[in-house]
Amino acid sequence: MIAKKEIDRILSGYDRKDLKVAALCSHSALQLFYGARLEGLKTVGICKKKNRARYDAFPLAKPGEYVFVDRYEDAGEVAEKLAEENAIFIPHGSAVEYIGEKIGSMRLPFFGNRRVLLWEADRRKMLEWLGEAGCSMPESYAPGRIRKPSIVKFPGARGGRGYFVVSSQEEFEAKSGAMLKAGAITESDVRNAVIQEYLTGVRVYPHYFYTPFAKDGFKCAEGRLEMLGLDKRMESNVDEIYRPMSVGLKVEPSYTVVGNSPVIMRESLLDDVLEVGKRVVESSFRLFGGIYGPFCVEMIIDENFRLKVFEVSARIVAGTNIYPRGSQYSCYIFGDEGGMGTGRRIAREIKVAAQKNALQKIVY
Repeated sequence: MIAKKEIDRILSGYDRKDLKVAALCSHSALQLFYGARLEGLKTVGICKKKNRARYDAFPLAKPGEYVFVDRYEDAGEVAEKLAEENAIFIPHGSAVEYIGEKIGSMRLPFFGNRRVLLWEADRRKMLEWLGEAGCSMPESYAPGRIRKPSIVKFPGARGGRGYFVVSSQEEFEAKSGAMLKAGAITESDVRNAVIQEYLTGVRVYPHYFYTPFAKDGFKCAEGRLEMLGLDKRMESNVDEIYRPMSVGLKVEPSYTVVGNSPVIMRESLLDDVLEVGKRVVESSFRLFGGIYGPFCVEMIIDENFRLKVFEVSARIVAGTNIYPRGSQYSCYIFGDEGGMGTGRRIAREIKVAAQKNALQKIVY
């Protein structure tokens, strides 16, 4: 992990009046570039040439300039060039998945505390974080101790790819063995898999944002917690598995995320959802120096309104793509100023920090 003081040294040479937002051209890049444009910030997309047309198709959401790489795993090779251009890198799910452990050593200022990405990537550390926050969680099992239907999740930001449900150790060994044979996972993935009790209820994904610069609203740590939206993931094929089963077809469930849909929550549930977000932020300061900016705590709510947390995504999540112009919740915080989506909210925070000469606080 590159030292914070080294990133601060790089950042001290930046022209605060000529900042750029940089991101991999994947995941939530369209709204990041669009939001930065609305805030008057320049943008640069780290892109594979074959993907350029995807962004050129949306003129208001394409980056102002491209830096091309053969593989997203090689993004670190352009880090110093971007740093010379006053760029601040915005991590998202594709960055976590493709750059992997190298993300910690990139010589480029990141929006937020990059330590959180390591806590997200290691599911055991993630569970430690959620436990420290006092979250109610599903029971977890080690291989060999599976006693009830459980979902198996492998390391990394996979968007649900490769997850499966088991009811016994024998079933776990059979399914993981088949995936190993097919090359879909590694032995390390199996050793580091997280096995959690399978819960029933409604899955909801609140989009939080923590800022240290605002003191009104929902007070959290030294600043404010904002809830910018809610979504539900559309998973193929488990969300509509009843359709093939209704005509007698046998289908193996898949949890791969193919999209997201908006959610409006019962107003009385907002108390608990906001409190969970607050606890996650405040525990992050006790464990690893805090979380700044966007994050998502993934949860299930049952018929008795009991809330259980099963994951945290410690950066912008793809579900925020639903709301590039703001959501039914963000308008209650920011009013009618053109819509405050998460991409724009990140750009706004960078501008505020630059104006306060406090970029080092929210950038690592």
